[in-house]
Amino acid sequence: MLAGKRVIVILPAYNAARTLERTYAEIPHDIVDEVILTDDASSDATVALAQRLGIRTLIHDRNTGYGGNQKTCYAEALARGADIIVMLHPDYQYSPRLVTAMASMIVSGHYDAVLASRILGRGALKGGMPRYKYFANRLLTFGENLLLGQKFSEYHTGYRAWSRQILQSLNLASCSDDFVFDNQMLAQAVFANFKIGEISCPTRYFTEASSINFSRSITYGIGVLQTALQFRLAKWKFIESALFQNDNRKLPGGSFLKKSRRRPRTKKLL
Repeated sequence: MLAGKRVIVILPAYNAARTLERTYAEIPHDIVDEVILTDDASSDATVALAQRLGIRTLIHDRNTGYGGNQKTCYAEALARGADIIVMLHPDYQYSPRLVTAMASMIVSGHYDAVLASRILGRGALKGGMPRYKYFANRLLTFGENLLLGQKFSEYHTGYRAWSRQILQSLNLASCSDDFVFDNQMLAQAVFANFKIGEISCPTRYFTEASSINFSRSITYGIGVLQTALQFRLAKWKFIESALFQNDNRKLPGGSFLKKSRRRPRTKKLL
């Protein structure tokens, strides 16, 4: 626990056997109460390794996509009483040692969510981020900041911390099950006027780290721009949007999954 708050780290995993152990070893277990991994129908030894490490593991019977995996992770963390949920990729691209700092920013009461930014400082290119991804990141972030009225250094990090309150308020069922999920979730939080902070995070790009290919990156970029435009039109009340609802009614923990289309069967271990 951290200042009396239950901290849970969630690991949305897909074929993460080569990097999971290194990621898990650097999680600050002195303040993290539980680690939850959801395996999205991996074809490697991710589940066996997670069991050996003693990680609470959920297994999808079919692949649901990056966003679909996270929906299961968040629902389980809320069900297990998390006050602060930190979403960390198990591919060892981000530093798990920053969990304490990110959770502390939420405990302070200043922020409802925290993003670990690869762009603050000079860590992205030094860490091996491909130049085309770096410049695409900067271009998309510039456009999103204009449309969302923010000044974030990036919207595309896969390392985020959330308070229980914010997860109980967002309509995650309306978000995509694909990679644009992260972007839509963050845009929803901005739309609802939650306080979001950033922290600088070193990054690592190496062979074993997961990364979407060029064609999927294009699809993601289009989805990001569509989300930002939809946000602005909903703010101006020119359109009605399932993603961006002006009433901001709070949902009980985990209920966002009940609204989504048929979820996969999930087997729980440990």
